[in-house]
Amino acid sequence: MDHDLSESENPAQEASNIRQFLTFIMAEEEYGVDILTVQEIRGWEEITAIPNSPKYVKGAINLRGTIVPIIDLRLRFGLRMADYGPLTVVIVVKVELKHGTKIMGLVVDAVSDVYSIAEDQAKDVPDINRSDNAEFVHGLVNVGEKMVVLLKLERVLNLTKDSEREALAN
Repeated sequence: MDHDLSESENPAQEASNIRQFLTFIMAEEEYGVDILTVQEIRGWEEITAIPNSPKYVKGAINLRGTIVPIIDLRLRFGLRMADYGPLTVVIVVKVELKHGTKIMGLVVDAVSDVYSIAEDQAKDVPDINRSDNAEFVHGLVNVGEKMVVLLKLERVLNLTKDSEREALAN
């Protein structure tokens, strides 16, 4: 299902400012990622553990010859761990970072929908009680009666800062 949430009267301008977001559910909240970063959506499967990795890195899978690290977004965001079930999915994403392209799998509770969202609809994260997780958020957008959190995947997938933080803690 694709929902167009744009309100512009100029179709040419509207088309250039609209992006599609794949949304998913996690801890009863809805999050979105740019659909152009999504390579595929897979059901949950057993993965190979990676020793000495952060808790949110669940392991890796072999995806047609490419080793893909799997991140549990619940743990990445400091949320309560959930049991993996029949609706649990892995969204495989590909993101261009400063030091190259990164392909990773994101464990989420369930895939929800696809929305077409105009750039100017995304509202900034309020300054009150900002946490480390605020750096992961591109913006908030209202979709009907619910709010969707749009993520900055390049920040979510940047594990370097976390590795440095964990090394300092040890």
